Amino acid sequence: MVLIVKKNSHRNRHTLKALNQLLLTGKSLRFMACIIALFTLWGYKTVQNQFVQPQAILVLGGSTRLLEREKFTAKLAHQHPNIPIWISGGSPPQHTKKIFANAGVDLRRLNLDYEAVDTVTNFTTLVDELQSRGIKSVYLITSDFHMLRACVIGEIVLGSRGINFKPVSVPSKNSPEPIEKSIRDGARAVIWVATGYTGANHAKNKPIQKS
Repeated sequence: MVLIVKKNSHRNRHTLKALNQLLLTGKSLRFMACIIALFTLWGYKTVQNQFVQPQAILVLGGSTRLLEREKFTAKLAHQHPNIPIWISGGSPPQHTKKIFANAGVDLRRLNLDYEAVDTVTNFTTLVDELQSRGIKSVYLITSDFHMLRACVIGEIVLGSRGINFKPVSVPSKNSPEPIEKSIRDGARAVIWVATGYTGANHAKNKPIQKS
């Protein structure tokens, strides 16, 4: 809204400036209220998830040649010996199985999935499988620099099936990803929920490998 004052008097200019500042302040307050509401909801969900005991471990692939995410998960699996593990788009099966075997983890707990081609499809290719198993909560494992984007997508995709998650970050020396990636993939996740379309190029089409 822009106020137009026909008489260009000194007094009118002051009045115009004061009213426009008031309008801008109102818009700013509404914007801040929306931001606060979003962060309040996010905080509530985060606190809520802390009290839900996960029934499975979901690992997002894409770690480096040192397989940090797989090694981190193998240690976590020792702390939770009775829950299954899904690894989406991870390292080749022989390397992954070797890490878990060396860590003393029963390989029958592993579900290795290679259908995903990016972070959005890490979730969309497995969410219905998790739901069909009656899983309501998972540990979400990925690198710290990747976790924000994973949480944004997870809230939308996993949340669409009533699945909560507890994020557990793998430490790294990488800088956090640009926020634009989270916004972009969050939008893709919303489109997937509405239409079933991810916007990804499904070059891979490999089934889940059960150990």
